[in-house]
Amino acid sequence: MEENLDINNKVNNEKSENTTKSNSDEIKELSSEKDTNTVKNNGNSQSNSVSNVNIKNEIDTPVKPVIKPKKELPIEKKPFQEFINIHLIPALIEEINIRGLKVNNINLTNSNRPIAEDKCWVINCEIKDTCNFWLSFEKEDISSLKSISLSKPNQKPSIIESFLIDEKRITLKLIISRVLQRLNGQKLIGVN
Repeated sequence: MEENLDINNKVNNEKSENTTKSNSDEIKELSSEKDTNTVKNNGNSQSNSVSNVNIKNEIDTPVKPVIKPKKELPIEKKPFQEFINIHLIPALIEEINIRGLKVNNINLTNSNRPIAEDKCWVINCEIKDTCNFWLSFEKEDISSLKSISLSKPNQKPSIIESFLIDEKRITLKLIISRVLQRLNGQKLIGVN
């Protein structure tokens, strides 16, 4: 009887080993078929797993802040004398020349305002055979109180007018357009 048991155990062990081997072989075959199908269905599964790894790596790495280049200051925010001498005066000359007139003299001085005789920054402009005007700034700031005086050639100004008093934002174009508007309003540089 013991022999029968030994023989039965031996046969069972062999069957078990064969079953285990064949099951693992079948699993391996199924797994390789699945990988092949994945490659056929999804493209390159290896590249998909690589891209997943890359995505994880990108997420894990700290994001560096993008440094924006510094914007240059608007010309109206530049220092007063730089704004007047480099931007306003050349632009005024150009606009007056466009209208067929010639500027004999234009300059910025810290002197007495015409008529009132108080000390301030004054742009004095002489337009050949047309007129003179004085654009005055109370302080060394384009946002400070401003006034303008006009006269015909070889005459002294008789009136001081406020200039850009209601404007919240003073710009180069605004100053130029209002100077030309005042000159035009007096029929000094054109017809109304």
